[in-house]
Amino acid sequence: MTTEIRHPGLDDLADRIAIRAEFYDPAGTRHGLPTFPFHYAPDGLATRRQLRADGLRPNGQPIAAQILWRHRKHIRTAYLYRRDLAAPKRTASPAQLAAIGKALLARRTCRNCGTTRGYYIPRRTGACLICEPGR
Repeated sequence: MTTEIRHPGLDDLADRIAIRAEFYDPAGTRHGLPTFPFHYAPDGLATRRQLRADGLRPNGQPIAAQILWRHRKHIRTAYLYRRDLAAPKRTASPAQLAAIGKALLARRTCRNCGTTRGYYIPRRTGACLICEPGR
């Protein structure tokens, strides 16, 4: 898909003061993907985190655009996906939830005394803080 996504506010700003934003490239000619500055993503596009907050997932679609910004001398990137192609998040089956519960319980059970603690047992020692060698 090669349709150009533009942001009217940034286009208007560029026309008024004749300055282009460093990371505003709606055609994707400079950065390879349509690129927008931080806080200027067009409507209809969202990051993975935003999709997840809305109960959606990208559903295998390709990256539609990106957001670039500078942070402590580094350029950071957030990829954007189309909301209309996103699918609802999948839910775990009862068997999967039971398996996860057993795994988490095993992480809280001491190998030495067999007591279930309210915290995860350190993997380094495999023993709870009471049974830990060297105490």
